[in-house]
Amino acid sequence: MKIRLFLVPAILSVAFPFLFAQAPTQNSDPLAPTQDVKSAEQIDHEWQQSVSKYDTERKRLLAEADRQANDGPYRPDWATLIKYQQPQWYKDAKFGIFIHWGVYSVPAAENEWYPRNMYDPKNGAYKNFKEHYANGDDAKGYKELIPLFRAEKFDATEWAQLFKASGAQYVVPVAEHHDGFSMYDSHLSDWTVVKMGPKRDTLMELATAVRAAGLHFGLSSHRAEHNFFYSYGRTIHSDVNDPKYASLYGPAHQWFNAPGDAHGLEDDWTYVSDAWTRDWLARDTELVEKYKPEIVYFDWWIGHPTFRRAVTEFTAFYYNFAAANGYTGVIDFKDYSLNWKSGTRDFERGQQDHIIADHWQTDTSISNASWGYIEHDTFKSPEFLVHQLIDIVSKNGNLLLNFGPRSDGTIPDQVRTTLLEMGAWLKVNGEAIYATTPWKTFGEGPTQVKGGAFHDTDVKAYTAADFRFTAKGSTVYAIGMACPADGKASIHALGTAHEGSSISITNVQLLGSADKVSWTQAADALDITLPSNAACKYAYTLKLTGAVK
Repeated sequence: MKIRLFLVPAILSVAFPFLFAQAPTQNSDPLAPTQDVKSAEQIDHEWQQSVSKYDTERKRLLAEADRQANDGPYRPDWATLIKYQQPQWYKDAKFGIFIHWGVYSVPAAENEWYPRNMYDPKNGAYKNFKEHYANGDDAKGYKELIPLFRAEKFDATEWAQLFKASGAQYVVPVAEHHDGFSMYDSHLSDWTVVKMGPKRDTLMELATAVRAAGLHFGLSSHRAEHNFFYSYGRTIHSDVNDPKYASLYGPAHQWFNAPGDAHGLEDDWTYVSDAWTRDWLARDTELVEKYKPEIVYFDWWIGHPTFRRAVTEFTAFYYNFAAANGYTGVIDFKDYSLNWKSGTRDFERGQQDHIIADHWQTDTSISNASWGYIEHDTFKSPEFLVHQLIDIVSKNGNLLLNFGPRSDGTIPDQVRTTLLEMGAWLKVNGEAIYATTPWKTFGEGPTQVKGGAFHDTDVKAYTAADFRFTAKGSTVYAIGMACPADGKASIHALGTAHEGSSISITNVQLLGSADKVSWTQAADALDITLPSNAACKYAYTLKLTGAVK
C-alpha cells in the first residue's frame, strides 16, 4: 500500500510535470526571469490556463473549421488543394494596399518589432521604453502602451477614398501582428481593439468603407509568430514572466531560429504545442467567419513544421467557406508555407528577374526602416514605386504596398503624397497595368533587378533604354522607364527579327496624349519619336496595335 502511494505521484510527475511544478509562494517575485527556470511545457500550460475562459468558443470554431474543411470542393489534403485556381480579379488587380497599424505605433520608434525588442537590454527599443514609459518600474511593459493607442482621428471612409485615388484594387490591413493585440473584435481574447484602447471595431469599419469604395477587402494574420515573440522578456525581470499577463504575452517560448536566417524554418526547433496551433486555427477561422476576407495574408512562421496540419485544415476551410459565400478566396504565403500551387506565393521586399508562370506577389513598404509608423523614417519615392509596380506586373506579379498610420489614425503626408502620385500615373497609364498578362519577354535594357526576397532596393536607376512589356489580347504595351532626352527611342524586342515578329504593328499611341507618335518597325527595332510635348513623368506607355501573326 505504501509503495502505491509513492508510485502514483512519481508516475504523474513524469506524465504531467506542470502539476508538480513548484507553486509561487506569497513572497515569490512574479517578474523574476523564467527562461531555463520553467520548462517549455510549464510555460505553455500557463498560457493555456490564461485563455481557458474561451475554451467553449474555441471548440465551436474548431468544429466549424473541421466541418467546412470537409464540405465543399476542397479537402484538407494537398492532392485536393493543388487544384486551386486564383480568381481572375486578383490576377487583374495588380496593385493593393497593406496596412501595419497597432499598439506598436504608439512609441513611434525603432520598428514594428518594438514589442519584442523593448525587453532586450541590448536594443534601442529597451532604452526607449525605459526612458519614456517605465518610470523605473520593471512591472511596466507593453500592456502600458495599450491605453495610449486611441485611434481618435481614424476615419475609415477617408482612408478608403485615398486608397481608391491611389489606383489600388484591394486593401489588406493587419488583423493581428506578432504583439498579440487583436485589431478586431475577437471573442477569443481580452486584449482587443474593441475591449481596450479605441474600443471600436476598426477592422469592420475599414472593411465596410473599403467595400463601399468598390475595392476588394482582405486581412493579414501574423499570430503564429506570437508563440515566441516576447521571449526576451523571460530572460530579464519583466511582466512577461507574470502568469497574470500570459493571455497577452503568450507562451513567449525561447526562439530557436536558424543562425543568420530568420526564415530558415527547416532548422527552427522552437517549442510549439498542439494547443497553440489549434488556437491559431480557431482565431483565423473567427476572422474569416466575421469579416469574410477575399484575401488572407500569412506571415512566414506558418511554415514552421508544427503548423503543417493546422495550415492544411485552414486552407481547405477557407477555400470552401469562400465558395459557399459566393467568392474565391486568396491565400498569400511565403517560402514553403503552402504547396506553391495551393495559393499565391509572396516575396517580402523582393522581386523576380524573369516571368513566373504562376501569378505571384511582392509585399514591400513605402517606408524603409519599419512596416509600422515611426518618426524620422525615410520613404521610397513615387518614381521608385511606379517603376517597381511596372517591373512586377511585366513578370506576372502584384504589388502589395504597405504603410504605417500614426497611432491616432492619421496617415503621414509623405504616404498620402506618394499614393496620390501613383494614382495620377495609373490614371493615365493604368490600361497597360490592370488586367494585363506578360508578353513574350518582360523587357529589355541595361537595368535588371535581383530576384528573391529582400532585394527590392537592389536596383540601379532606370535609363531611357529600359522598357517593360505587358499585353492584353492582341495589344502590346511598351512602357519606357525613363524619358529620352531627345524624344527618340529604339525598342529592339519589337523588331521583326526579334519577338516583334509575332505582331504586325499598324499603330503606335502614347497613352494620355492625342498627338501622333512617329515610328518605324524594322528588323532590329521599333524606332519611335515622341511628340514634342509628351508628358512622361516617371514612365510613359506606348500602345501597340496590329495583327497578330
